[in-house]
Amino acid sequence: MILKKNDLSIVLCGEAGQGLKTVETVLTGILKRDGYNVFATEEYMSRVRGGVNSTSIRVSSDPVSAYVHKIDILIPLDKGRTKHLSSRITKDTVVMGEAANIDEKCEHGTCQIVNIPYSTLAEQAGNKLYTNIVAVSAVCGLLTVDFNVISEYLNKFFSTKGGKIIQENIAAAKSGYAAGKELLDSGKLKVNIGKNKNISSQMILNGADAVAMGAIAGGCNFISAYPMSPSTEVLVFLSEHAREFGIVAEQAEDEISAMNMALGAWYAGARALVSTSGGGFALMVEGLSLAGMLEMPVVIHLAQRPGPATGLPTRTEQGELNFVLRAGHGEFPRAIFAPGNIEEAFYLTQKAFDLADKCQSPVFILTDQYLIDSDYNVPPFDLSKIKVEKQIVQTASGYKRYSLLDKGISPRGVPGFGSGLVGVDSDEHDEEGHITEDLLLRHKMVDKRMKKLELLKNDALEPTLIGSEDYKILLVGWGSTREIIKEAMARMDRKDTSFLHFSQVYPLHPRTFEYLDKAVKVIAIENNATTQFADLIKLITGFEIKDRIHEFNGLPFSAEDIVDSVEEILGS
Repeated sequence: MILKKNDLSIVLCGEAGQGLKTVETVLTGILKRDGYNVFATEEYMSRVRGGVNSTSIRVSSDPVSAYVHKIDILIPLDKGRTKHLSSRITKDTVVMGEAANIDEKCEHGTCQIVNIPYSTLAEQAGNKLYTNIVAVSAVCGLLTVDFNVISEYLNKFFSTKGGKIIQENIAAAKSGYAAGKELLDSGKLKVNIGKNKNISSQMILNGADAVAMGAIAGGCNFISAYPMSPSTEVLVFLSEHAREFGIVAEQAEDEISAMNMALGAWYAGARALVSTSGGGFALMVEGLSLAGMLEMPVVIHLAQRPGPATGLPTRTEQGELNFVLRAGHGEFPRAIFAPGNIEEAFYLTQKAFDLADKCQSPVFILTDQYLIDSDYNVPPFDLSKIKVEKQIVQTASGYKRYSLLDKGISPRGVPGFGSGLVGVDSDEHDEEGHITEDLLLRHKMVDKRMKKLELLKNDALEPTLIGSEDYKILLVGWGSTREIIKEAMARMDRKDTSFLHFSQVYPLHPRTFEYLDKAVKVIAIENNATTQFADLIKLITGFEIKDRIHEFNGLPFSAEDIVDSVEEILGS
């Protein structure tokens, strides 16, 4: 008998276009409704059909939100696809698939094979096209999911398709469920994972959903973007809910237009978001500098992917921190948030709108493909303390948009709200917004704009220390590596090791050096080739992190990767 306890890693693989995203959505939705903690992340190629895609799904007794290397159950939906995952297949991997889809590596005894004829079962149920649903339901049978939950979910999921399609899917689900249940009852494979009734009322979200929902909570009522993976889903979500929340959603003709539309929207009094990825942001940089000169708030969501150029457009990397930090001609302040999980993606996006409005500066939400495309169950967000705080003032006659004040923040009016004229200019300007080449005034205006950096520093988020305050070894990470490093910490169970996570990477909180200087050894962990954040820490604090773990093959770290690399550095 093969026993899988407490945590189950399921990987489904097939050809692009076979509907793996649908499989992921259906399986995680059903399992969550039945009381299981779930996590899912995708790995896919940049093509409509062909190649190999896979989705990794974890089912756990405890909340789970990180990618792991291990595969407990592998379900190939097409022939030859398991070769793509050969480095993750071990003697403990169970392949639940059709004999025709299992490649040589498995046949030679490096894993354990359970033959389930998905396509035959689907055809017997009435339609051979529903192989995916048979595979999903076989997993549900193995986990003893209440079949009523499956039936209700499929009824809702396919509600727009018509009764015939719903009934065909339910029939296919019954066949797959029986096959999975038979596998369990025969004693060949046993799974022991705890359920929690409270989980059924939680949400399953991915990073894109969370960023979009955070924007809504932040008062966003305008989004302009040009589709570019992996950022596109934010535009899709806000477009789908535009009427419900009073949002103008504009798919611009290019990224230059998208940025300039957003600046125009803020000028008119809206709260605007642009969503893009690295190549698209390259086209927005002139507009970003315009925001700096106009002292115009703008919130920019940038979902990183491996470059340069088109690079690996559907893979993940933390390679654009330096680009975002230095983008733009001239000098002007900005803030950069890098959420570490879905909850932070929501709350930090909401905060970004208030901060941009308060400091009249660009604010970035820096994510990546891994965070954007990862889903897991979370409790409902706490909205009790969220309040949209608009900083717009009603203007009077003689209003000066760029009045020189000690703190560097001039009252921001908008056209039509009051009797004052709101003049702005992309050239250097005087207090009323009129072009000037007065060099003494130029000095004052630059000083005024740069004073905002101190305000941004005062509002900077303190990094989160995970683990004991009495540490000797300190792991340092930022952005989407948070949950992976956190799980690696739990696996290592080292009492002398803690983890410092930065969800704001610029400006840095003043206590940053204090945390670092306290440790005997500091290890930076980043998904890029040059450990950009470690270099930024040295530039700002003078503290050099000598031990660095980095990966840039287009995949996220796994928890196992972190454990192995840290223990190698520590000589364990």
